[in-house]
Amino acid sequence: MIVQRLVIGLLALNLIGCASNPPNNINNACAIFKEKSSWYKATKNSYEKWGVPIHVQLAILYQESKFLYNARPPRSRLLGFIPWVRTSSAYGYAQVQDGTWKWYMKDTGNWGADRDDFDDAVDFIGWYGKITKKMLKIPKTDAYRLYLVYHEGHGGYKRKSYNKKKWLLKVASKVKKNGVRYRSQLKKCQSSLDSTWSIWPF
Repeated sequence: MIVQRLVIGLLALNLIGCASNPPNNINNACAIFKEKSSWYKATKNSYEKWGVPIHVQLAILYQESKFLYNARPPRSRLLGFIPWVRTSSAYGYAQVQDGTWKWYMKDTGNWGADRDDFDDAVDFIGWYGKITKKMLKIPKTDAYRLYLVYHEGHGGYKRKSYNKKKWLLKVASKVKKNGVRYRSQLKKCQSSLDSTWSIWPF
């Protein structure tokens, strides 16, 4: 009986680990959703709820975490070599900081949301895109400017703080480029993905 319980426990841990691993091919939207079928439903639900396109969601996730559920910023170094505190409280698929995540939970009433839960992460991205559209009039399809706001915050974007960060402008361009690639890829498989979820709606 004890051995059986240990085996079941190890199998459960293995399944959890596999479910949490990033997709094997994070550069292809169709491959991502083929491997992580529930992720398509999550991103589509977010799109239908908030209006941020699936390819934009994927581009932001790619940049923020490479689809790693427990991603964190690197630690700073004390005396140049001793691991020290992390550079921010950002965490999870979407690399959301503590304060912003609390704002999201309060505004949406989603108090059980977790940053390491994919469904919650893409719901957050959609919500943040809607807030950004309302506050700054940036289209939800504009991956470049949405990412600048995502990184700098609404106040920082208004102050144009990004203009002092050439590296960030390059990163935002990369996000835009990845979004274009994901959008092109989705055109080849989205009808198939939609038909699958029309059969299995849960």
